[in-house]
Formats: sequence, structure tokens, C-alpha cells
Amino acid sequence: MWSKERHKRILALLESSQHVSANDLPKLLGVSRETVRRDLLELEETGLIDRVHGGAVLRTSKTEAPFEKRRDAQAGAKQSIARKAVSLVEPGMSILVDAGTTTAAFGHALSKLSNFTLITNSVEITQVLKAAEADIEVFLLGGQIVSDVPATYGELTLSEIRRFKVDLAIISPVALSASEGAFSYALKEAEVAKTMLGQASRRVFLCDRTKLGETNRVQICEANQVDMLVTDGKALPEQIAPFEENGIPVLI
Repeated sequence: MWSKERHKRILALLESSQHVSANDLPKLLGVSRETVRRDLLELEETGLIDRVHGGAVLRTSKTEAPFEKRRDAQAGAKQSIARKAVSLVEPGMSILVDAGTTTAAFGHALSKLSNFTLITNSVEITQVLKAAEADIEVFLLGGQIVSDVPATYGELTLSEIRRFKVDLAIISPVALSASEGAFSYALKEAEVAKTMLGQASRRVFLCDRTKLGETNRVQICEANQVDMLVTDGKALPEQIAPFEENGIPVLI
């Protein structure tokens, strides 16, 4: 079977079932796992599918805007969230922070503090804190820069995260549901966030009101792993209530 025929078959399977398993495709197509991996990469590059953990899905309308455009969205809310979140940082703490537009604002707010250790995959946060004239120990995680987000990703990043045990993990998902947990758009970002959560004593999520009560493509964690939500003052009571009802403290 030629590659074009395999691609058509994969797309037909996705049209009928919305998800295909990378484990099942080699048998269905009569090819090796490596051939399937290349096919999925090629289809993703054309914009027809998105690879997810264990397989692939058709690309949906829940797309993610470029990083610089996302930075401008809800900018005031993100700055407000960042100012509240830094109140959680105490002298001597160690913190894991993932890369995102909200955590970038948090990084700028952090630059006014001192006497803490920060580990991040965000190039921007690293640069901001190293430029601050303060007693801050900063670690930039190794890995690959593979998208428009100025951050490192991949197996090297994940293995380096596992070397640390920290007081706080500060995560900025693209969606957060009180019942279904936290979500990211990209698998690589979800993997980094999930691994950071596993190394922290306390897990804090920074989300503006547009992300609350929503889900997205890749789950980062279940709702019971959310120790605190920090959001902006314009979040509606009906958005906040489900978190409080589930015993999740909300800082507004």
C-alpha cells in the first residue's frame, strides 16, 4: 500500500471513529510501527490530524493561536493573576513553572522577589529572572525548541524535571474543569506540565476566566490533582462555584 493510500485509509478511519490507535494501525495497514509513525507525522504536518498520546485525532476547531497573539489575549487578567500568584511564594521555596503566556506574566511578577529557586522550561522566564538584581537561583531545563513557544520540550526536558523535588508547581493550562481536570492543546506541553505536577508538594493552576469550565485536546491531570486555582476578578460566580464545591481553593 502506497503512502497516499495509507493516508486516505487513516483519514477514513478517523472520520468514522474520531480516534485511531498507533498500536492498531500497523496491523490494519499491514506496515511497521515506524511507517505508521511517519504517516502520522506527515498527516500532522499537512494540518489534517493531530497526534495525541497513543494515536491521532482529526484536527478540530479547538485550535491554538500563535504564542505572540495569545500573549495579548486577556493581558490585563494575566497580569492580575500573576500578582496574586506571587503571594504564594515564600523565601527559600523551590518552584517548577511551565511555559505559557500566563506564566510569562508570573515570571515578570516574580522578578520583584528574591531568595527562591525556580526551575522552568520557559526561555523568557529564565531571561527575565536572570536580568533581575535579586537573589534568585534559576534553572532552564534542557530540551528542544520545537514551536513558536520560546521553551524546551521533549524527553530530555522530562528527565530533567524528574531530578527535582519542589514546593510549588505553577501551571497555566489552556482549559480547567472542576470535574474533568486540566488540559493543554499540545501533547508536548501536557507532558511537561504533568511531569512538573508529579514533583511538587503543592500544585497551583493559573487560569483566566475564559479557560474555566472548559476542556481541550490533551488532559494534563484529573481534577483531584488541582490544589489551588488562581484566576482573575472578572470570573463569574457560576464559574468559581464548581471548584469551591469540589474543595479546590480559589484565589481571586
